[in-house]
Amino acid sequence: MKLSPNTAPASAQGSHMWVLTLDLPGRTMATHYGTSTPAANATRYDVFLAIRSFLVADNPEMASANTVFFSLEPNRL
Repeated sequence: MKLSPNTAPASAQGSHMWVLTLDLPGRTMATHYGTSTPAANATRYDVFLAIRSFLVADNPEMASANTVFFSLEPNRL
């Protein structure tokens, strides 16, 4: 799965837009968002795990965080 920066022009954005909120109760909560183009055979669960892993790689303390919110939608109007 390719993740792209949030500021990419529409022509360079992924096929889907995602939002993920992680919470470490009593410590911190963080919401992240971006775009992604999942593999043709990827499931929603595959994408969720890939995004979560991507975020935890940058923020290892969030590895044990609870998922509060996850959304994955086609990136079109």
